[in-house]
Amino acid sequence: MIELLKEKSTWQRYTKSLKFALYCMTHPLDGFWDLTHEKRGTYAAANTILILTLIARVASLRFTSFVIDPIYWEDINIFTYIASVLFPLALWVLGNWGLTTLFDGKGRLGQVYMGTCYAIAPYPLLQFPMMIMSNFITVDEAAFYSMLGYISLGWAAFLIIFAMQQIHEFSPSKNVLFTIASLFAMLVMVFILLLFFSMISQGVAYFISLAKELLFRL
Repeated sequence: MIELLKEKSTWQRYTKSLKFALYCMTHPLDGFWDLTHEKRGTYAAANTILILTLIARVASLRFTSFVIDPIYWEDINIFTYIASVLFPLALWVLGNWGLTTLFDGKGRLGQVYMGTCYAIAPYPLLQFPMMIMSNFITVDEAAFYSMLGYISLGWAAFLIIFAMQQIHEFSPSKNVLFTIASLFAMLVMVFILLLFFSMISQGVAYFISLAKELLFRL
């Protein structure tokens, strides 16, 4: 009986924290403050929003009208589309947390991740209806469809900025500065990763050629 009550309580907290994403979308300043400082958010809800975002990203390839978004499946790599969400998310979370930690940012790594996931909630919320709508509009109305897509992305970006301001307790000007710095940090990390993998590939290629040369001489 006690276990059932605990499970019910856990489920209720999860559903409330998931619904709270809607409040954050319309009341970003109060919402993102309460999300972390009042502990109204959960990692389970944040992960759910991220999973829904990934599903929306992949499902749009299948269910968006061919007239609106012509997709040829033989040229599609689903893992690339999944990485197009996860990779920038990971870079943003690490870059923002790393920089703000050095300059009195109050947010922890988990809070930055949670706030970012809650902030991208507009994307799946709009993308699923857009998939259905795409099958009932003409080419001439495609501009309206594209505008909704830009709104979902812009809304999410807008919420991310407010989320970081509330999580780190920055002033608006300082938050804008660190947002730009975080984007620059993302570019630096991409450069370092490319350099690292380039060095690894060159090293592997060297040892392979050396092994071939030894086998040839033997």
